[in-house]
Amino acid sequence: MNKVLIYDTTLRDGSQAEGVSFTVADKVKIARRLDELGVHYVEGGWPGSNPKDREFFAALKKAPLKRARLAAFSSTRRKGLKAKDDPNYRDLVAAGTPVVCIFGKSWDLHVTDVLRTTLEDNLEIIRDSVAFLKSKKREVVYDAEHFFDGYKHNPEYALKTILTAARAGADFVVLCDTNGGSLPQEVAEIVTAVHSHLNTPLGIHTHNDMDLAVANSLAAVAAGCVQVQGTLNGFGERCGNADLSTIIGILSSKLGYETLPKAKLKGLKDTCYFVSEVANLPIPDFHAFVGHSAFAHKAGVHIDAILKNSRAYEHLDPVTFGNHRRFITSELAGKMPIVQKAEEMAVKIDKKSDQAKELLASLQEKELAGYQFEGADASFELFMKKHLKKYRPFFRLEGFRIHTEKKADGQARAEATIQVEVSGESQFSAADSVGPVDALDKALRKALTKFYPSLKHMRLTDYKVRVLDTKDGTSARVRVLIESQDEHDSWTTVGVHENIIEASWEALVDSVEYKLLKDSGK
Repeated sequence: MNKVLIYDTTLRDGSQAEGVSFTVADKVKIARRLDELGVHYVEGGWPGSNPKDREFFAALKKAPLKRARLAAFSSTRRKGLKAKDDPNYRDLVAAGTPVVCIFGKSWDLHVTDVLRTTLEDNLEIIRDSVAFLKSKKREVVYDAEHFFDGYKHNPEYALKTILTAARAGADFVVLCDTNGGSLPQEVAEIVTAVHSHLNTPLGIHTHNDMDLAVANSLAAVAAGCVQVQGTLNGFGERCGNADLSTIIGILSSKLGYETLPKAKLKGLKDTCYFVSEVANLPIPDFHAFVGHSAFAHKAGVHIDAILKNSRAYEHLDPVTFGNHRRFITSELAGKMPIVQKAEEMAVKIDKKSDQAKELLASLQEKELAGYQFEGADASFELFMKKHLKKYRPFFRLEGFRIHTEKKADGQARAEATIQVEVSGESQFSAADSVGPVDALDKALRKALTKFYPSLKHMRLTDYKVRVLDTKDGTSARVRVLIESQDEHDSWTTVGVHENIIEASWEALVDSVEYKLLKDSGK
């Protein structure tokens, strides 16, 4: 079985995504999870660019990763300085990592217009940078920045740059589609051409500006690349980087490559959600392999077939990468999701039985009132557990009050106070926020955390309100959908009422109770 080395750059390239800002503690936690997952390389950042990355490398020097090789990142040395005299390189060496990754110019346009030097001087910059780092006994990964654009513009010079890096001792030469503007057939042709000139192992680093980063990475592997660089969940600047979770999924399950250790593949989904949680960037439900809807089935015909033979509508077993199959209840699905969900709760229901008919009638009654379980799987599970007498409440509301205030300066604030009872003990809490629902959510979880500490690891990621009948104006019934997430999964709950706070409360309670139900394993 051919092996492809997984080089994760979530901590550097991923941190360049809009809205992402990792603390040192965040980076250390993610690095350890990636190490546990079994990736081969973890790129930690650029020690010469900021104190945060220097602190991160210092922390991992004291307590190194167990399996993955840690890499520090930098550019080639500065124009006009020798590598031994470049302050960036002093920081790079001081980071103490076994691997260093440096990027250099491959596109003559960048050499003349950005670096503002000659083509020959750029070759010497590359040679000196790689040779210096090799003299420090480091494994050197050379990232050929803008390689595909450079090759298309001036193939002879682009080849010279990577040949120079290879002759200076680079352990890997990584071809980068930095602007994300290449097509898979172009990548395949260029990697094949390069392979005929170079004996040094090749890697691929693609960006997703045309939604082709995964396809381009796969094309590069098929043409001979043995290392793939990317980020978990595809986080990165602009449209992101190649998504390693999808690449690992395809290479491992479809193309017969060894990527992660086989025993670690089941940890892929959990690790993706952990990174998502720390980055505060939700994973799209429809994300391949690890998304919440990746193995969700709605149509009754599909569900019936899946129950007979899962291969009928699934390209692989979702458990392979730590995911699971879901049947979505809707008017299209009939009784099958009810029967299947009951079986998951160790309750056998005949599809033709009166019990199944009663459950379906109750479900349809809820839907008639405005509930939409199709998009609220967690509320549906709670609905089923209540009907099948498999449910016990984790707390009881004694009352809440919300006060909203708008001041003369235009600032609006909301304060929520709440009292709940857990196992005979009453707990009072208060919280404030810019909005009433967020204040209520914070107050509720603050009150419950004493009894259920795992709620600290849960957060709301989306909140949607839909007016169900606009003719009733401001007194119309509304449907509230709340999406929540923890380190392992995401789930959606629903509430319906004429009072938006009551609808929100219903969805909030379901969200918290589903989390507690999930954690209890019941």
